[in-house]
Amino acid sequence: MPPLPLRFALLFLCFFPSLVSAEERPNFLVFIADDVSWNDFGCYGNQGARTPNIDALAADGMKFTNAYLTASSCSPSRCSIITGRYPHNNGPASELHRPLPEHLLKFPELLKQAGYYTALAGKDHMPQDKAHEKAVWDEKRGTGVPGNNGGEGHWVDVVQKRPQDQPFFFWFASTDAHRDWNGDKEWKEELYGPKHDPAKVEVSPYLRDTPATRDDLASYHNEVTRFDYFIGQVVAELKKQNALDNTLIFVMADNGRPFPRGKTRVHDSGMKTPFVLHWPAGIKQPGSTTNSLVSMIDIAPTVLTLAGVQVPEQAQGFSFANVLEDPTAPHRHYAFSEHNWHDYEAHGRAVRNGQGILYVRNARPDKAWLGPADSVSSPSHKDLKAAQAEGKLTPPQADVLLQPRPSEELYDTSKDPLQTNNLVSNPAYAKHLAEFRNVMDTWQKETGDSAPANYTVDHYDREMGYIDSKTGERIRGARPYGDWSGYDHKSSEINAPGPR
Repeated sequence: MPPLPLRFALLFLCFFPSLVSAEERPNFLVFIADDVSWNDFGCYGNQGARTPNIDALAADGMKFTNAYLTASSCSPSRCSIITGRYPHNNGPASELHRPLPEHLLKFPELLKQAGYYTALAGKDHMPQDKAHEKAVWDEKRGTGVPGNNGGEGHWVDVVQKRPQDQPFFFWFASTDAHRDWNGDKEWKEELYGPKHDPAKVEVSPYLRDTPATRDDLASYHNEVTRFDYFIGQVVAELKKQNALDNTLIFVMADNGRPFPRGKTRVHDSGMKTPFVLHWPAGIKQPGSTTNSLVSMIDIAPTVLTLAGVQVPEQAQGFSFANVLEDPTAPHRHYAFSEHNWHDYEAHGRAVRNGQGILYVRNARPDKAWLGPADSVSSPSHKDLKAAQAEGKLTPPQADVLLQPRPSEELYDTSKDPLQTNNLVSNPAYAKHLAEFRNVMDTWQKETGDSAPANYTVDHYDREMGYIDSKTGERIRGARPYGDWSGYDHKSSEINAPGPR
């Protein structure tokens, strides 16, 4: 029987979930890459990228051009997606490696209660106090198999061995493309094709065009291609099982690439994510592109709504299922992002609208907004430092190392896609500035955000990353712990979403 139009299917699922068979309920599969920027897939215009399987999903599915993460930092971003909440509303989990509070739900638990078979394979990085993972996942697999430490080695096996009488939710998370690059050492040309040629990669305007940086980028793209290869293997298995048509596939990343002006930045280069959806039974216009503004906290309520499961009060996002039926349908007025401690002290906030206006508020303007320590330790960052010493940085490159920074930034990204022309003092944008200041104030107040006085301080060196620039020794020892954003407002107990 052909699938019902999406709007009627949603009503049916919401009001009569117990009457829907396993075959009629959609399956869900989230592919999430590690440290990959929005424009590093071929379907987003990167001529130096090789992602044929993702590109094919986009060609037959839906590509989002205005999809934003809530954090450009590994565990805070993943925890935000899995709870449907802003990072500071996840309490200590707003900072790298710190756990979710016990009282918050990971939304696959609700799917499991509703009869879904749930599995996580690959990178987890969503710690929780007194975790009860068996209530969330029917099965969990790790990241490594012989010959592949990219996190994808168990994916096909999980699909092959799933129960055939249950709908499924799979969270397939690679460690590609996280530094250090292990893909080069484990490369299998018969599977992935030739390695990327450093001479043919696209060099971001934020980076210097040098041999060392090109080599760095080529190794990065090798891991993106390995991620793409295993997506293709899973899709082939779903086709073999006649399960592809009724499976809603998400392809995305947790944060921007681990290069200067990428990961940990609230600008588009860090916070904008590739977001490709594929669902033959549910996407009304295959091959479409949508400019609708979405936040990654909207994934949880979207999946739950489509599965006929009640969205919990803790979710601050809301469903974009209407966009799957009509790519021109509006969704959000605003999308909020934040950056808290990740190797270095930080408190950055950003809000965007669907027309390209970006407002940034920085509570730590006295210091440069560096990437994480692995980026600071990279050849690409060292090339920038060398150019800085020689006075040869371009404006986009200089922004990477700018110190001090403005406490406020305003950009019209339609005219300034690199986001280097700060419009805060421009009278032509005074109304935008007033609007976005008010929107940010409202969001921070309603969601309980605050910049803690007892904040978590730097752990790594700002000049050398993992190496102490004073001693030349590798930095060891326990990381520092301070109060998290919103600690004084008990933000982890607040469900208010703020402006949307």
